[in-house]
Parts: sequence; structure tokens; C-alpha cells
Amino acid sequence: MLKRLIIAIAFILLASLPTLAQIPNPTKFNQTFTHHTANVNNVRLHYVTGGKGKGDAVVLLHGFGGTWYTWRHVMPALAEQYMVVAPDMRGSGDSEKPFAGYDKKTAAEDIYQLVQKLGHKRIYLVGHDIGVMVAFAYAASHPDDVKRLVLIDSVPPGAGNWENFTRDPKRWHFGFHQALNLPEALVEGRERIYLNRFWQDLAYDPQAITEADKDEYLRGYAAPGGMRAAFEYYRAMPEDAKQNQEYFKRKLTMPVLALGGAQGSGKPAVDIIKTLGTNVRGEVVENCGHWVSEECPEYLAQQLLAFFDGEK
Repeated sequence: MLKRLIIAIAFILLASLPTLAQIPNPTKFNQTFTHHTANVNNVRLHYVTGGKGKGDAVVLLHGFGGTWYTWRHVMPALAEQYMVVAPDMRGSGDSEKPFAGYDKKTAAEDIYQLVQKLGHKRIYLVGHDIGVMVAFAYAASHPDDVKRLVLIDSVPPGAGNWENFTRDPKRWHFGFHQALNLPEALVEGRERIYLNRFWQDLAYDPQAITEADKDEYLRGYAAPGGMRAAFEYYRAMPEDAKQNQEYFKRKLTMPVLALGGAQGSGKPAVDIIKTLGTNVRGEVVENCGHWVSEECPEYLAQQLLAFFDGEK
């Protein structure tokens, strides 16, 4: 009986990991990075970590339609110099999917407590999409603990001309996702069809996210509570905007790099981010859509390493 239980647990754990075919240079990747879970801020988070750095870590926060796996193409390059931590944020991937806590202040506290639990004090923090919103809340709440901040293809709720930003046709889904219970009812059983709209339409290169990659993402999003959690991040945005008004009273003082895909949020996002800090550099990534880490991974890795190196 015990032997069967052990085998069953092992099978479940293996099934939760991406197949080797989905990871670039899988042997080296799996020698460098390992999967873990931690209980922080009353939620269980899954995270992937590895690298050569013994000091400050690079923390990578994904967005809607993604998980830690969003960063798979840039993690090996970063790990040559830094310890890398790529969590599944609450409700995403293999992390727990609670009913509450999707305002960005709470989500940022999840990550902050994870970072502290791992023994890192000051970090290099990178966010994409919803991860931008969480990374901003982290940096605004703990400014002395973020050495350098990178915000990719989105903006914090309430920043700049937020209302016009959200009304852009590319962001039609912001309002839809905030409707209570309706998105879940319409998307259930059609998660691949629905998410494919974003993976394809927001990309400059629609082949950058492969069918195997989509399978990996769908493990979490099609799991019970997965899409509901994703929509809750949007439902929390009005509250985020209120919370951020307090943060906006003090500009970020750490160096900030703002990147936007030319066929993604591009210049409008970069311009808004530039208003949030005293030392912000922005760049629009040509021939790239919303999924910068997957469409332009070599470029992104180079930009991150050069930006982080400026601290040394």
C-alpha cells in the first residue's frame, strides 16, 4: 500500500513539470534549475530557482497567459551571473489558487515574503504584463530592497492616462475580465481557444509560443480555479488604482528600465513608466509584440544583463 502511494505521489510530481521537449537545452536547464514550493503570506507558491550568483537575486514575475515558464528562454543567460527566482504568482501555474488576495499589494507581499524566506535582501526585479503591476507595488512598498527594476509592456493601474490606456482595442479584455462570474462561465472548457487569442493576436511572431508551450500554460489555467484566479487580477484593478495613488506620491528612486514591444503596448507603456521614477530609461522593442521574453529572448537577456551590470 505504501509503495503504491509513493509511486502515485511521484507520478503527480513528474506530471506537474514541463516535458523536456518544451525547455531549451533541457539537460543543462534541469541541471541548473529546480522546482520548489513555499508557504508565504497564507498561500502556497511554486517557484523555480537556480544560478551561480551568491548575492542578490533576479526575481521574474509573469503576467496573464503566462507562468514562471514565460522566462525559460532568458533564465539560462541570467543564471550565468545571478541567482534566478521565477515564481508562479498566486492563482497561477502550480501555485495555490485561493479565492482572494489578487490586489497587487497583496500579490507583491507574497513575493516579498518568498524573497525573504529564500534569504535574499536586495533584488533585481523584473515584471511583465500583470507582473509589472505586482513588481511596481513591490518596489513602491520596499524601495530599499529593489536595486533595479524592469517593467515590460504594461503599466500599474491608475498611472498616467490609465483610462485611455485601458480603452485601447488591444486591451478590450480588461473590462470583460472584471465582469463577475461571466468570463469563467463562457471560457470554461474553451481555455485553449480563449488564451490562444492573446498568444496569437498580441504577438508580432505568432509562432514564438508553440503548441507544446501552450500545453504547459494550460496545465495551470485549465485546472480548477485557474481562469477564475486570472480574472481576479483584473477585478482587483480598481482597488489597485486606489492603492497606487498613495504610491504615486513618491517617485521611484531606484534605476528603472521600461520596455515595450512595438506591436505590443510599446511607446504608450514606456512613456507612462517614465513618469513614475526619477531615473527611468525606456526603449521600444522593434519587431516584437507583447510576449517580449518569448519573441525576443536574446535581446531581452542582453538588455537585462547590461542593465543589472550597471549596478556593479
